[in-house]
Amino acid sequence: MLHLDLPQLITAIGHLGVFAIVFAESGLLIGFFLPGDSLLFTAGLLAGQGLLSLPFLLMGSFAAAALGDSVGYTVGSRIGPKIFTREDSLFFHKEHLERTRRFFSAYGSPAIVLARFMPIVRTFTPVLAGVGRMPYATFLTYNLIGAGLWALGMPLLGYFLGRVIPTADRYLLPIVVVIIVASFLPPLWHLYREWKGSAQ
Repeated sequence: MLHLDLPQLITAIGHLGVFAIVFAESGLLIGFFLPGDSLLFTAGLLAGQGLLSLPFLLMGSFAAAALGDSVGYTVGSRIGPKIFTREDSLFFHKEHLERTRRFFSAYGSPAIVLARFMPIVRTFTPVLAGVGRMPYATFLTYNLIGAGLWALGMPLLGYFLGRVIPTADRYLLPIVVVIIVASFLPPLWHLYREWKGSAQ
């Protein structure tokens, strides 16, 4: 995940830049390193300060997240099992894919929702849904639920925190660190359960 001056970045790229990053992280295999959680939270915080339009931010982020996952599903359905034989590169590591496969196998369709809050995993989960030929209607249902909870929830959290605490931007760095740590807790818990199960 990139370490960036998020307020400066968001101010520079605007709404459309935020939507592009959300889309890339959701649906393109090269987007796993992008800072989706903290980006959306910070964008919501800036919207609370009047620097972004909250309705436009919410609608665009939701659409970008949902469309991104649908693109990932399409990529998976067309590439199929061949993706597991692809060589590692700067933007692709089979270990990320294998970790997501184990997560997807453990949680099934709800993994599409849960993965939204897990960096790296959220990029590869829709691809694996396509590889596994999950019925698109089922995938779309969970995709929309996950996009709603994540792409609407994170900006709203930032927005309301900024409205309640006008000086919240002074504490942005520790807040973002907390978000990043919290976003890695689910995959760490999942890996711990896997390790505990294999040790028995």
